Amino acid sequence: MTTARRGRIPQRRIAETVAAELRTRILAGDDDYRLPTQDQLVKEFGVSYPSIREALRILETEGLVTVRRGNVGGAEVHRPDESSAAYHLGLALQGARVTLGDLAAGLQMLEPMCAAECARRADRLEVVVPALEAAVDSSVEFVGEGAQFTHSARDYHDLIISFVPNATTRYVVSSLARLWSAQEEAWAEVLTRRGEYPSTTEADEAVHAHRRITGAIANGDAAEASRLARAHLIATQAIVLERFDDGVVNASAAMARQAVRTGPRTRI
Repeated sequence: MTTARRGRIPQRRIAETVAAELRTRILAGDDDYRLPTQDQLVKEFGVSYPSIREALRILETEGLVTVRRGNVGGAEVHRPDESSAAYHLGLALQGARVTLGDLAAGLQMLEPMCAAECARRADRLEVVVPALEAAVDSSVEFVGEGAQFTHSARDYHDLIISFVPNATTRYVVSSLARLWSAQEEAWAEVLTRRGEYPSTTEADEAVHAHRRITGAIANGDAAEASRLARAHLIATQAIVLERFDDGVVNASAAMARQAVRTGPRTRI
């Protein structure tokens, strides 16, 4: 790998070649896949330490590894999930100056479809409904707690999407929902600190809406589940958009990154 017809291959090209091979291994490997040590990689690929370190930096930039430096150094592998997809999609939307209103409108089209899919599941009463009911009950405990209620209520939306059987739909819509959650939770944190968080009336209405959506899913009424989900989204998003409708999606702020990267694991 270190020689070519016209002399040495530039270190960057070597690093990209190594990174491409390691990327393939990470994506194809099991959840517990571990990268070889730098010494092992140098020996395996027959390249220099700087090339291996540059390859790891490339993967670190992509969010696939975290390089720990020092005496306990090494590379921790991170398989891509909805959170990483949401973060990178958020950066793309932010770079394109996409507004929160545009993101909200997209979710109004896509998330109700997920509620309908949950209602169509033959196992909804055994698998979907108990999880949704538990999420609603959990959120009730945080009514009046400001940002904590927002975080708990957003978990309900993530859960509905997580039960969609189609993986492509699940990943795409989950990424958008996680990104909206990041914006809404950042907003809630600010208003809670200012003492301006909406009254418990809005929280009670959200809990009631979640119970109605869950009931429609339990009844297997896909059309009603979709209608209720869309109406609920419009109502709750309006509270945020009233102040920030023209604001640009922000995935780069520290608070938004943290919100994007936390959330329930995928279910089916």
